[in-house]
Order: sequence, then structure tokens, then C-alpha cells
Amino acid sequence: MLSFPFFACFSLSPLSLEMFIISGEDRSRENVVGVADGQASMGGATAEGVVGRRRLHCCVRVTALQVRKALWGVAMVMCVCSSWAGSTQLAKLTFKQFDAPFTLTWFATTWNCLFFPLYYIGHMCKNPERQTPKQRFRECCRFFGDDGLTAKVFFTKVAPFGLLWTLTNYLYLQALRKINTTDASALFCCNKAFVFLLSWIVLRDRFMGVRIVAAILAIAGIVMMTYADGFHSHSVIGITLVVASASMSALYKVLFKLVLGSAKFGEAALFLSIVGGANFVFTSFVPVILYFTHVEYFGSPSDIPWAYLCGVAALLLAFNILVNFGIAITYPTLISLGIVLSVPVNALVDLYTCDIQFNTVRLIAVFIICLGFLMLLLPEDWDQCLIQLSTRLRKHDEPAEGAAEAGTSSGLNWRNRNRTSMSTFNH
Repeated sequence: MLSFPFFACFSLSPLSLEMFIISGEDRSRENVVGVADGQASMGGATAEGVVGRRRLHCCVRVTALQVRKALWGVAMVMCVCSSWAGSTQLAKLTFKQFDAPFTLTWFATTWNCLFFPLYYIGHMCKNPERQTPKQRFRECCRFFGDDGLTAKVFFTKVAPFGLLWTLTNYLYLQALRKINTTDASALFCCNKAFVFLLSWIVLRDRFMGVRIVAAILAIAGIVMMTYADGFHSHSVIGITLVVASASMSALYKVLFKLVLGSAKFGEAALFLSIVGGANFVFTSFVPVILYFTHVEYFGSPSDIPWAYLCGVAALLLAFNILVNFGIAITYPTLISLGIVLSVPVNALVDLYTCDIQFNTVRLIAVFIICLGFLMLLLPEDWDQCLIQLSTRLRKHDEPAEGAAEAGTSSGLNWRNRNRTSMSTFNH
């Protein structure tokens, strides 16, 4: 959904310079070979050596880039997993002292205002073109149209997404009050299946049988998760809240692509900062009403566990930064992998911190939901990639078989060497 940003030139420039130096050395070697035209055989061998060295350098360059991207991916997986699992566990602990899910949602969403300032700091560090914050803000506002961010654009293209963002977080936090973090994080992984179904219906994306199977597995996992607790009202409400949260998240992603299209990093940072600012301005009265009506009553401000609240908000901010901007340094699939790996992390924490029973039905439900999530990460041409891989492996095995046959035939020739040479000489 996001296009490639200014980080690209920073990460690729050293390797491009190395390729330029290698190409210059190869040209000098080719000139030396061209001077010695009299030695044709040696010139041909040298030319082949130059081509071989050039291919070797190219392979080393590509491999180094892929290795570096993979290493960044491993670090990104760990960061995404720890931030998502940490925010879930810390929110669960917060509700033991501060039972106010909407107030926590409002507080954490307000931290989205930091997106654009943090992006601008990175832009100033990596981009040689120094723009003032006002210039950068105006340039990013072109994402909303030629007129920039107007009142009409705000209420038609920004406010609905702010509402979906708040609903997604609020429903998820409400679910944490009803069910354990393992079930909540596993069920939230179903949003990937909902994104596919909505994209197929609304955006007319390509139909893929493997993703339909993944969506079916996700739905089956939801049913089995409900059955694992015996269809008690408490757990059913919690599961319903998580599924609703995953649905809101999927609707947010699909509508963003439908209404706004793709966004660069600066545009995405500005959009999320506007969402955070709008949340602070337009929904600040809701926690006040909930406080005075004793729906979310938390005593005096000194009783509020500010460390927990700031911890949850900071971890959610870090998670959203990694998910939205992590594709600058690694593969998107690895980022998604960090989300699904938070499920076993939460399971380990729940196993030692709370009274949870991992019966067979619950384990199977978690497994098939995670399996469906991983199946949705397959590329659209995954079947063609498998065919090409099998073809390459088959071609790789054929030369080995041919070499064995050639070795056998050469042994036979050596056995009849004298007779063959004499007949050739007589002719």
C-alpha cells in the first residue's frame, strides 16, 4: 500500500558505487585484451574470465543486498513481535488497576500525533534536500488532492478512518477484559482473511483458491475457539469483540486503498498524525462523560497508573511505526510474520502468569488460524514459483546424470584407446 521512500537511496548507494568501480576495472581489462589482438586464444580466454568475474561480482552484490535485507528482517520480526505482544500483555495488566478501555484507547491514539514529527526528523537526517516543516507539510498535503487538506476532505476522507481506527483499538481492548491475550492475539490474525475477502468483493482483486482456503481456516478457527470454552457468554462476548476489531481493521485497510490509494511515507505519517490530532480534538469529551457517569470511573488522577498507560501507548506507537514504515528496510512478509509470532509469545506468558488451560481444541484453533494467516502471505504467483523451482532443480540434476554417463563412456574409450587411435592414423 505504501510506495518506496527516500530510505531506498540511502540503503542502495554503497552497492551502486561498488558496481560502478567494478565495471570500470572490467573495462580496463577489456582494453588490455583488445590491444593484444595477435594472441587470439589468450584474448578469448581473458574475455571469458572478465565475463565470469563480472557475473561473480554481480552475484556477490545481489547476495549482499539480500543478506542485509534478511538480517534487517530478522530484527524487524523480533521488534514487531515484542511490541505487539508487549502492548497486549501490558494492556491486560493495566485493566487490573485502570478499568477504562475507551480512555486508554483515546490516550494511545493521541500519541499518533508524533508520527509526522518523527518522520520529519528521519527525513532531515537522510535526505540532502533540507525542507522546512511547513514546506514538507504542504508537499505531503498534496496526497489529499490539489487543494490540500480542506474541511471537506477532512470530514469525508480522514474522519471516517479516524473512527475506524478508534473502533479497532477500543474493541480489541474491550476483548482483553473478557478473554486471555493468547486467544485475542490469535483471533486478531483473522483480519488478514477479512482483508482478502473484502478486497475480492470491493476492489475486485484476483481470485486465489489458496486464500479462500485460508479464509475458511480462519472462520473454522473462530468457531473452534468459541467451542473451546464451552460457549460461555463471557468468552463468546470476548471472541465477538476481537472478531469485530479484526473486521474494523480490515475495513480500514480496504477503504484506504479504495478512497486514498497508495501513499508515500511522508503522506502516511501526516495522515496518521492528523488522525491522532483529530482524536484529541473531537473525542476528548467522551472520556469526560464516561468518567462523570461512572462508566469508566478511576478515582483521582494520582490513582491512574501513568507508567502503564504510557507504556501501552509507546508500544502501540512503535508497533504502528514498524508495520507502516518497516518495508523501507526489509520484506513486508517478514513484518507480517512478526504479528503471527506474537501468538506463541503470548501463550508462553499466559502459561506462567495466569490460569489458562490449553486444551486440544484451543491448540488446534490457534494452529489453524495461524496457518491460515501464513497461507495468506503467499504471493499471487506462488504456484508458478513452485513450478519454476522444480524445473530448476530438475535441470540441476540432469547435468550430474549426464556427467556420470560421460564418465562411464570415457572409461570405455580409454579401454579401447589403442585400437581407436590406430584406425584414425590409418585413415
